[in-house]
Amino acid sequence: MERFLDQFFNLEVMARYLPDVAAGFVVTIQLALSVIVTGLALGLVLAMVRAFQIRPVNWLIILFVDLFRALPPLVILIIFYFGLPFVGITMSAFVISWVVLASVLAAFAEEIYWAGITSVNKGQWEASRSTGLGFTQTLFYVVIPQAIRMTIPPLTNRTIAITKNTALASVVTVEEMLTVAQTSLAYAANTSPLTMAAIGYLLIFFPLTMASRWVETRYAWKR
Repeated sequence: MERFLDQFFNLEVMARYLPDVAAGFVVTIQLALSVIVTGLALGLVLAMVRAFQIRPVNWLIILFVDLFRALPPLVILIIFYFGLPFVGITMSAFVISWVVLASVLAAFAEEIYWAGITSVNKGQWEASRSTGLGFTQTLFYVVIPQAIRMTIPPLTNRTIAITKNTALASVVTVEEMLTVAQTSLAYAANTSPLTMAAIGYLLIFFPLTMASRWVETRYAWKR
């Protein structure tokens, strides 16, 4: 037991590397929030555009969605990080991680929103149009609010799952929490920095799961 505590909860090592892990904690939060906001917003925009049934545009949206849903985020991240400089596009590792993870989240979110839009009863479309509302007004005022409410549970689950992939940014040298913890582990020859990183992830994602559960309960359809 003493050896376990010394290896995973060494207070001297924790105190020495706490500032570095804390800095990585801030980067992880910045990346996670950027991914959530951008991914959910882009997914909703794509679903709304798809509702207009413009065939060439829909093909492009479906191609984007299928590509980013089919490929593992780590593969996309590596391709973007090492491949884009060859075509003259240079971005920081943080921006590439943000773009890739937000695109993956947007792809899944678009399909979830789209399922919500198509599940709204056709009679509601017809009833709204009969009152004089145009297609766009019906979509924005009648269909989208219901679709979002119906898709909250799958959307929150997918958002949490993809946001946890912020740890993948360590592969492209973003100094987020896992990167810093691994570097500290190498210098200290002790796994206590990884313990601090695990605590940091709990501090970020446990409140997020609690908040998502509250949102699901708050906006659930009452029987």
